[in-house]
Amino acid sequence: MYKKIAAHPGTRKLYADRLASQGAIAEDDGDAMVKAFRAAMDDGERAVEPVLSNYKSKFAVDWSQFLNRKWTDSADTALPMTELKRLAERITTLPEGLKLHPLVDKVVSDRAKMGRGELTLDWGMGEHLAFASLVANGYPVRLSGEDCGRGTFSHRHAVLHDQARERWDAGTYIPLQNVSEGQAPFVVIDSILSEEAVLGFEYGYSTADPNTLVIWEAQFGDFANGAQVLIDQFISAGEVKWGRASGLTLFLPHGYEGQGPEHSSARLERYLQLCAETNMQVCQPTTPAQMFHLLRRQMLRQFRKPLIVMTPKSLLRHPEARSELTELSQGHFNTVLAEREALDAAKVKRMVVCTGRVYFDLLAERRQRELGDVAIVRLEQLYPFPHKAFAAEVKRYPNLRDIVWCQDEPQNQGAWFFVQHHIHENMSEGQRLGYAGRPASASTAVGYYAKHAEQQKEMLAAAFGKLKGFILSK
Repeated sequence: MYKKIAAHPGTRKLYADRLASQGAIAEDDGDAMVKAFRAAMDDGERAVEPVLSNYKSKFAVDWSQFLNRKWTDSADTALPMTELKRLAERITTLPEGLKLHPLVDKVVSDRAKMGRGELTLDWGMGEHLAFASLVANGYPVRLSGEDCGRGTFSHRHAVLHDQARERWDAGTYIPLQNVSEGQAPFVVIDSILSEEAVLGFEYGYSTADPNTLVIWEAQFGDFANGAQVLIDQFISAGEVKWGRASGLTLFLPHGYEGQGPEHSSARLERYLQLCAETNMQVCQPTTPAQMFHLLRRQMLRQFRKPLIVMTPKSLLRHPEARSELTELSQGHFNTVLAEREALDAAKVKRMVVCTGRVYFDLLAERRQRELGDVAIVRLEQLYPFPHKAFAAEVKRYPNLRDIVWCQDEPQNQGAWFFVQHHIHENMSEGQRLGYAGRPASASTAVGYYAKHAEQQKEMLAAAFGKLKGFILSK
């Protein structure tokens, strides 16, 4: 085989001989072309001339406006109250004769009340108003995932199904496709359980169109395990390696509710480990208003980097994870959420810092203990780390002695190893930093609920009680 290969003239020689035999080139032109090509390469000159030097594709997008931007660039994400109410009315107005399942009918009815200010907003309504506002302003929204039409935890209901199809021909209705005349497209796709393939497609889509909000949602956050090669090789490093920018958004349901190791963790630590050079954003919003402003910021700000969102599960219906409609008509996405209750700043000795759903457990525990000297601060954006906003919170408490990071995840996972140095950077002399959370574990979570509850109790006791030891001090 090796002898036959060595004796073979090669495709270039065969092609040159064929062209010469047809009179397309002279006998010696082939070798002359090879020599000229190699000489040009040796001299650092252009070796190949573009065939269509003046051609410009009608599909080409100008990315220049999104380059050399900063994540701190501002964007006005608030909407006038009149527009919010108009959008709410549009997405809760249904075609005549459409018969919904009673539970879904209540969802739509409640959303109508939220739009009128009669109920506080839940997560699904916060999402819907963000999507509706974007398509109304000309930004297409594309959402794919295994169960994203309904939402894995039945919070979204972007696609409404008729329960009496003999009375309504279409069978399904998508309110977000009927927001206003001339709106941008809203596309929602229940994709197959092949995460690597689907995420790869959506990543490619996002690199081709910076003006579309492209979202891939994992059914559970840890389903992204099946697409890890896309995250490691492309999403986190594609711009640095190839200059290929992307504004892809990932929704990864994450939270410890005692559902076991396969349905708790979206592996937050993996994304944080990949963060450098402002290559992407990692956020964990805890209110519908925060989600609203975050999604709008992703498009309205001329800054295109992948956005990793640790989305909630139990918070989708948590009675305190709600927002007023007015929070959407003012403000912006807060990278840090300050203490929400009226504490005497001079009496605060400890600050518990956290991210995600554990905040609401900490809030309930503090109320039960009736503590007035512990502030609770939420990091809603973990990367890029919001140093200025966090430092401002630390300085609010003149007698602050201890800062405690509290997390749901085991100590070797979650955000602890990432945030501790950032927190330490903003501490003052004499302050100490400690950890309250589950012990290190090879598994993302324990396998049965009783053990989960026991660990939860120990975690909360550590957050407000005496820590075994402080990790860092100044």
